[in-house]
Amino acid sequence: MTAPVQHQSSTPQRALPPVLELGVASLICTLAAGIIVAAQVPNSHTLWPAVVLLVIAAGLLVACGMLMIRIRPFAWRPFRQVWQWAMLAYIVIAGMLEYVFIKDKTPNNVLVMLTLLLVAFAVTVPTMLAFSVARFQDPAAHE
Repeated sequence: MTAPVQHQSSTPQRALPPVLELGVASLICTLAAGIIVAAQVPNSHTLWPAVVLLVIAAGLLVACGMLMIRIRPFAWRPFRQVWQWAMLAYIVIAGMLEYVFIKDKTPNNVLVMLTLLLVAFAVTVPTMLAFSVARFQDPAAHE
């Protein structure tokens, strides 16, 4: 029988603002709005519930950014490295989805809404990934 391994971090845990929680809430709003829009294609009667959810998602994403800017000290170099590569991947994903929407001749109002939702999705996920990595880095080692 072996004793459980105790993992100890070399970096002390510090209190950080709820960036990930707000990011997840933003992602939930974005996905819910996408489901609402997709459920109405091709007969889009009303898009206002999706618009409201998109505005909430954008507000939460802005709040994430504002909270991250206020963190002192923070490992910005690892954040940027992860964010850039994740953003590249999500731009490719969003671009492929946008191509499918255009190829399927999605109505203009729905296409605009889906495009805005893709932008929100493509910014939220890389931000959450990058924050998840940078929060465990030693800020002093990356200045």
